[in-house]
Amino acid sequence: MLSILSISVCALAYAIFSIAKDPAWTRDTAVPLPPQSVVCIFRAAFHLIESIQFVDPLSFAVMGPNGSFRQNAFDAGFNPTGTEPPFFQIFDQGFLKILGNTPTITEIASNATFAFAHEGPVYDPTLDSVTFASNDGGALGMSDINHNNKVGRINLKDIPANLNGTAINIPVTELDLPPTVQMTNGGTGPFRGNILLITSGRGPLPPSIVLVNPNPPHNTTVLLDNFFGRQFNSLNDIKIHPSGKIFFTDTVYGWLNHFRPLPLMPNQVYRLDPDTRSVRVVATDFDRNNGIAFNGAGTIAYVTDTGANAGFLGNNQTQPATIYAYDVDPNSQVFNNRRVFAYTDAGIPDGVQIDSDGNVYAGCGDGVHVWNDEGTLLGKFFLGTVSANLVFAGPGRLIILAETKIFLAEIAASPSLFTS
Repeated sequence: MLSILSISVCALAYAIFSIAKDPAWTRDTAVPLPPQSVVCIFRAAFHLIESIQFVDPLSFAVMGPNGSFRQNAFDAGFNPTGTEPPFFQIFDQGFLKILGNTPTITEIASNATFAFAHEGPVYDPTLDSVTFASNDGGALGMSDINHNNKVGRINLKDIPANLNGTAINIPVTELDLPPTVQMTNGGTGPFRGNILLITSGRGPLPPSIVLVNPNPPHNTTVLLDNFFGRQFNSLNDIKIHPSGKIFFTDTVYGWLNHFRPLPLMPNQVYRLDPDTRSVRVVATDFDRNNGIAFNGAGTIAYVTDTGANAGFLGNNQTQPATIYAYDVDPNSQVFNNRRVFAYTDAGIPDGVQIDSDGNVYAGCGDGVHVWNDEGTLLGKFFLGTVSANLVFAGPGRLIILAETKIFLAEIAASPSLFTS
């Protein structure tokens, strides 16, 4: 809970940092505050707030021969302050602009026995709701080759005003969808007034891209379920490019989670023209590609490779837990100039979103990590547990899926135009 004093300290630290970084202020002031003083005040102020922790990279750059080194990237994560989650973990002062003056993070829905909040979050501004899917084939997912997963929804109007960090549990409503929607794993939109879901398929039932009416009875239209007569492996994530074209990832997690047949195609990224239904490959050569997103202009694509997580084969920390960046060709929209954008220290980077300043957010093994557009880790929404995906619910609201829980972070950042 943030007290009035804590909020005031938070605002003061933010103001001091902002003023000291303002060139106009330093020009008009005879004795500007030295940068190191700003850092000291900034750290001291934020350490007064339990839900905000500044971790100076200098403090752990050298751990020494007797250091307590982490052996498992899939453990509870890097928490040198020992702070009880959830909290904001700051590694770079750039995270301040994202958080704003009075950030809060609150658990808003939970079910300890069911991983109801796994993937595919879509914010619908008309309904002020978020749609999402339960875990498909994993722990507590209650789904397998014989059982479909669930698509649920929360109404953000059910959240009381003036949250103070105390957990609440708003209702989750299950959407009654037809059997053509099997093992939903991704979502985006709204797209032409509908929710756009991507499914992994189940058994012989094909993976597909499906338009879903957000209003009952939730009529559906399948846009695509094959590549020139061949089933995809298990479709994973999906985004709408500013051009209106649909981009999606196909990987092998359906097979690795025992609900899809042996893969028959490479792990790749595809582009779909929703009008002509023309489909083509735009990127390949992944271990296990997963999440996808674009910057606001659509000139840069981000694709996560989660090869370190291999389902029933186990985790392999020598495999990718990496976000790659690409240039999007302005004509063909093929992804070119692949380069490493970021590598996560905790688990794998799964779903990915971009804010209006070009910062990159990814669901990881200990919560949500945020990098600036140069790939510098700014901070984390530290949950102490896995987050597979997240979505902005308009300006200042970030919905974080954490399997058996959903969190709302009230911050200053806003989504880019194409981040749902």
